[in-house]
Amino acid sequence: MSERQKVELEYLLKASPKILYNMISTPSGLSEWFADNVNIRDNTMTFFWEGSEEKAKILSKVKDQFIRFQWEYDEGEDVYFELRIKIDAITREVALIVTDFPEAGDDEDSVSGLWESQVDDLRRVLGA
Repeated sequence: MSERQKVELEYLLKASPKILYNMISTPSGLSEWFADNVNIRDNTMTFFWEGSEEKAKILSKVKDQFIRFQWEYDEGEDVYFELRIKIDAITREVALIVTDFPEAGDDEDSVSGLWESQVDDLRRVLGA
């Protein structure tokens, strides 16, 4: 059984949900902000960063709403990372909700710092 705790982070973004969904769910979109390059084969995305690569299986997705991945090294564990689009019913503000299960020993501040850096890259790409 995994000792990892679920972490949810919310980031407000000035972007249309359709464009944001493309950025979080396609190899071309993810290559612009999340990794140096991304390929997809069957239901597995391969992420490339400066000479290293990691594979993640797409567990589920709903168009214009969310995508959920599981890293290959986490197979068999009840952990994943999810990128979900939330639209406030009153203000119509668009937020990206990141759900992650960091490795044991990673504190929430380091996890949120890593995602903050990634989302800052996403904001630059979106021009937001």
